[in-house]
Amino acid sequence: MSSVTEQLFGNNLDWLSHTTSATTRVTEEKIVVMADGTGIQLQDAGLLYLIPPADRPNPNAESLIVSAGIHGNETAPIEVLNGLVNELIEGQWQLACPVLLILGNPLAIDLGERFMEVNLNRLFSGAHGKPDYANLREADRARKLEDACRAFAARHPAGLSHYDLHTAIRPSLREKFALYPFVEGRKLPKVQTDFLLEAGVETLLLQHREATTFAAFSSAELGAESFTIELGKVQPFGQNDLNKFSGIRDALRRRFKGETPPEQSGAASPTLFEVVHEIINTGEDFRFHIPDDVANFTEYDTGAPIWEDAATRYTVGDAPEAIIFPNPRVPVGQRVGLMVRPVR
Repeated sequence: MSSVTEQLFGNNLDWLSHTTSATTRVTEEKIVVMADGTGIQLQDAGLLYLIPPADRPNPNAESLIVSAGIHGNETAPIEVLNGLVNELIEGQWQLACPVLLILGNPLAIDLGERFMEVNLNRLFSGAHGKPDYANLREADRARKLEDACRAFAARHPAGLSHYDLHTAIRPSLREKFALYPFVEGRKLPKVQTDFLLEAGVETLLLQHREATTFAAFSSAELGAESFTIELGKVQPFGQNDLNKFSGIRDALRRRFKGETPPEQSGAASPTLFEVVHEIINTGEDFRFHIPDDVANFTEYDTGAPIWEDAATRYTVGDAPEAIIFPNPRVPVGQRVGLMVRPVR
């Protein structure tokens, strides 16, 4: 074990094991400077701030926020980030740009649960302050993550990107896909689509309205180029084939090192989808006509019934539409799923 690891996380621990072991106690802030001048600050459980020495070039003039474990059972991206931290501490490569790394929901990660009391990825952009969420653990965590990101963005506003890494509960006909939060009037930069392709993400959903997800918060409030990135299927710790996640691991490592992106083979740009309808649980009369085991991006033909209640019946419009994130077991007023189609 390196002395840096021991100073930051304690005996026989790394960042992940320290994060899960810290769920029952307060985490002390610690700062360690590596032999090459890289600073590592353990800000709180699951919050790690990395900064290169001031005289080291940052060729891409960027700063990065990378998060995983906003849902505690989505373990593969957590393992990817933990592995990159281990590589950095072991001196396998040098950091070129400021980075804030986040393991989102430590208690849920420790217990292998999606969340403890409420979905953390619905509590950002101030939603954690609603009376319904008063004193809930996820609400406190959302507030803490927002504060950490604000502080990081205030210190490193230029070239800020945020990648919130997930795996999906259900299978997907498009295994790796990303969601680009809605911000009025902005354009999708090529450097970002090139990064997604480098990571093996060839499908991108353009979101249609403001939201309270973590990526939407960093887009709207911090001005970051932010993405929610779905990388495959949920598995428990120890059961992930990390070879399937080598794309995002290698792409992030390259960004951390400040290297030029490789020439892309295959798709020149991701396939773009747009939202045509958001399905909301309207209450007692709501009926959802999509089977529980349907995969993300399953397509439905014109006229197919999707949902109905006493006042409304939604059917597919004049072109086929696909379903993503179908989940009828959400509280009244929350999203049951999205109907999407390729951008024409």
